[in-house]
Amino acid sequence: MCLINFQYRQHPKYKLVVAANRDEFYGRPAQEAHFWDDQPDILAGRDLSQMGTWLGVTKSGRFAALTNFRDPSLPETGKISRGALVKDYLAADSDPATFLKSLEPDAYTGFNVLLGDREKLFYYNNLEQEIVEVSPGTHGLSNHFLNTPWPKVLKGKSRMESYLENRVNVDPDDLFEILRDAEQAADPHLPVTGVGLEFERMLSPIFIKTADYGTRSATVLLVDYEDNITFAERVYEKGEFSGQQVYEFRVT
Repeated sequence: MCLINFQYRQHPKYKLVVAANRDEFYGRPAQEAHFWDDQPDILAGRDLSQMGTWLGVTKSGRFAALTNFRDPSLPETGKISRGALVKDYLAADSDPATFLKSLEPDAYTGFNVLLGDREKLFYYNNLEQEIVEVSPGTHGLSNHFLNTPWPKVLKGKSRMESYLENRVNVDPDDLFEILRDAEQAADPHLPVTGVGLEFERMLSPIFIKTADYGTRSATVLLVDYEDNITFAERVYEKGEFSGQQVYEFRVT
């Protein structure tokens, strides 16, 4: 997952609104969002390489979402798959802060994670290793720290906030439209993360499409104050829409 824009406890109807894109190599196998056979409480897509996930919810109201931290100097080998962290939290019964305190941060390469339940939402990065309770408002998370002002983060936050402040009822299709923005950022505004200018350009849009890497899925999550959940996912094949699934249920 490479972009998560979300609004927390600011909207009059929804305590959590998430609009997120997962970017990955096209050749890495994945399954669309579904309730897992081996963990039937979990609703999430699934990475079929390591059997973890990047974003999911549970019937009991737990939420988790993950992004990688972009730094080519960080070691990738000999580390636990970051998707296992999301899976393990969704399958656990401890509160988010307790779960985060139990982590061994150096067991994973760089990551950001959002973990929540019905009452609270937390952000954690295993480089800073600080457990932060998320404040009400509109936030953005890409492949750096929470609310780092990368162009895609700023644009996604701004468009989401403008849309939500004028809507009592949210249409997931409108948020999916924001997530389809493929405009590259201008060179002076690009971050410098060690991958070179050409890759910074290709990775700068909200929606990414390159020859072998890009946005594989988009997720819109709505959780209202009565704990009704709408989970909608669109799947893409090499940048082209290939399917959608929508789940609606109430937290039990």
